[in-house]
Amino acid sequence: MDPKFAAVVEQLAPKLELLLAMPPCRDGKLPSGMPDKGVYLFTENGNHLYVGRSNDLRGRYGRHCLPGATYRMAAFAFKLARIETGRVEATYRPEGSRAWLMQQQPFIDAFAVAKARIRRMEYRCVGEDHQTRQALLEIYVATVLDANHNDFKTT
Repeated sequence: MDPKFAAVVEQLAPKLELLLAMPPCRDGKLPSGMPDKGVYLFTENGNHLYVGRSNDLRGRYGRHCLPGATYRMAAFAFKLARIETGRVEATYRPEGSRAWLMQQQPFIDAFAVAKARIRRMEYRCVGEDHQTRQALLEIYVATVLDANHNDFKTT
């Protein structure tokens, strides 16, 4: 393995330990001293569900779960609403598109419920300013914790 890459990889496990050691937050009660940039984790009933990364951790938390967050902001909530309504497959046709789903009352309701559910989940974060390490840490944490709502699919 390339030594530069190996040096980055060596830093991943200690960062995961720091992430898991953070006392969990919920209901929007985020610590005043939380880092600006890094990786975050949503956990529910002991199950690690979703890992993400952001250069604005506090703002990103709100975009996941505040009532006014739109479907373009709240990807995790949108995914949970898809599961709840059975609309799990993405489509690029007008009917079934994200915008179309957000005009269907059952989906709108499921999206609101998903945002509230995420707000009640445990939230942890760990600081990471370096963008490459941040990306690798997101993948590492999602893989090690088997966060089943991270799939890293591309279209």
